[in-house]
Amino acid sequence: MTQKLSFAIRPLCIVLIAGCSGCTHFANDQWTGKDKAEHFVGSAVLAAASTAYGDHQGWSEARNRSFGLLFSVSLGAAKELYDSRDGGSGWSWKDFSWDIAGAAVGYSAYHLTHN
Repeated sequence: MTQKLSFAIRPLCIVLIAGCSGCTHFANDQWTGKDKAEHFVGSAVLAAASTAYGDHQGWSEARNRSFGLLFSVSLGAAKELYDSRDGGSGWSWKDFSWDIAGAAVGYSAYHLTHN
């Protein structure tokens, strides 16, 4: 159990540390908008696709879930980190929240349609 927990938590900790420590500025954005829908749908598709990949590899459901969610959320965090550079639009916790919600929906949708 500890090894499985470590598999899931280690990448998440790295993403959070990297996402919070390298920000040069934050975005001043709204909770709704076209880009929020893009974050949500993109993360949902990435989570479903990476969960499908794990499923086709014969991984356990727990490993599929971890891989699908963390892959999608990691890409969302990397995008926000890229946005936080000088000249970028800034780190947006609102965009990142939509990324997380989309990843959860994408994994759930895949799981519901394949069981």
